[in-house]
Order: sequence, then structure tokens, then C-alpha cells
Amino acid sequence: MIKKFFLLAGALLLAPLAFAQVAPSTTGGNGSIVIGVEASAFKPDSIPGYTGGHVIGPGFFFDINLMPRWGAAGEARWLRWNGSGGQTQSHYLIGPRYRVLHWHRLAGWAKLMMGAGVESFPDKIGTGSYFDMAPGGDLDYRFSPRIDLRLGYEYQYWPAAPNIPNLPNNGMHPSGFSIGIGYRIIRQK
Repeated sequence: MIKKFFLLAGALLLAPLAFAQVAPSTTGGNGSIVIGVEASAFKPDSIPGYTGGHVIGPGFFFDINLMPRWGAAGEARWLRWNGSGGQTQSHYLIGPRYRVLHWHRLAGWAKLMMGAGVESFPDKIGTGSYFDMAPGGDLDYRFSPRIDLRLGYEYQYWPAAPNIPNLPNNGMHPSGFSIGIGYRIIRQK
């Protein structure tokens, strides 16, 4: 009987310690997950002889920010309109990002994305898929607790492009801007 009493008393005295945590861990961290859509305009840096305008189209992005300054990002965009001679591009990228600016509702992020770039060259010269490395940056404005507005820039490097017979393989450098809106699935506290 005495053993049961001490066991019950010990359990009741130790139970509050199980809930003794620092405040930030009980309320959640600074993590967030954002998904969104964007519209992009890129200068395709195509093969010599084609100096057409920008290719434009829609895209999708996501951000996973588990720490206050570091996160990961992914993008997919399909630039299907306005290309010279029917030229199109697609980008499928993922990589780390780092917050370099935080001022009120504005956050500036530097990113280094890697993945694949796909191009259909003008006048049906050919198509190709290439390794794509894309440094860039995003400015995110927190419009509301759940909605972010985004302006982004990327300078891409496709080292093995264009890989078409009778053309030099000196790489291609598409660059462009995106504007989008994101929704916070999980938001920072």
C-alpha cells in the first residue's frame, strides 16, 4: 500500500515536468510552407540568328522555410507564348534559399536553383533538355497572414546548350522575371 502511495505521489509530482517546455516550442517554430502561381517573361538567349522577344507563360512555385533564414524552393514554369518562330521553354528547378532582407512585411531571398531546362527551338530546328543552374532572388511581400505577393528574377545557365549540329555549344543564358501570388499552408507564428 505504501509503495502504491509513493508511486502515485511520484507520478503526480513528475507529471507537470512533462509539460515544462520553453514557450517557442509549445507555440511552434518559425516555419512556413507556401505554394503559389506565377506569370513569367524570359529572354530565351536562343541560337544565333534569332533575336525574338520574350517567351511568356504560367508557373507554379513552393517554398519550405523551416528556419528563420534558410529554406528550400521549387519552381516549374511553362513559357509557351510569344516565342520567335514558335520557340518555347520550360524550367523545372529546386534548391536552397537564404533570407537576406527582412523589413516589416517585406522579405528578400537569394536562391540557387538547379534542375532541367527544356527548349523547343525556333522554326522547328530541334528540341533539347539541359542541366539548368539558376541563381536568382525573390522579394516577398506578406499581404495578409496567409497571402504573399512575389517578384522574382533568375539568370539561368545551361552549360551544354544548344547541342544542335553545326552550332557552337557555348551554353545558353535565359534570364527573366516572374510575378506571383502564394498561399501559406503552414504559416509562421
